[in-house]
Amino acid sequence: MRNREKGFSLIELLVVVAIIMVIVAIAIPNLLRTRMTANEASAVGSLSALNTACITYLTLYGGYPPTLASLGPGNPASSTSADLIDSVLSSGAKGGYEFSYSAGPRDASGRVNVYSIAAEPTSPGSTGQRTFYTDQSGVIRSNDGAPANATSTPIG
Repeated sequence: MRNREKGFSLIELLVVVAIIMVIVAIAIPNLLRTRMTANEASAVGSLSALNTACITYLTLYGGYPPTLASLGPGNPASSTSADLIDSVLSSGAKGGYEFSYSAGPRDASGRVNVYSIAAEPTSPGSTGQRTFYTDQSGVIRSNDGAPANATSTPIG
């Protein structure tokens, strides 16, 4: 009678490894797609928070902020550091997106009456697919593959 040792054969181990590799190959793209979707949702939330902060700044200081940093932390709060958003967002980058704030020209009284904010993925195709745009109207717009602007499709 033949003496058999307990354990797996090389072929059985290779089959198990191949099955695990197939499962991983299916799961990783879905994980990356989920991460991009989460980053895009975060960017939309950040734009909404920025719109709210700009309206609050308008109410407090009589005009929209001249820079994104003007909305950031300050102690005590002032027109140059209004403490309306966190330091991460006021730096211009959050959740895989970069935010660029543009204030319109000042009027005769020195007041900024218009602004726009663009959000673009830091690494297109990896941290996000869509670009976003908003302005003093409060409407958040998106575009696939090109920078979003005032004529892009509104979201939601």
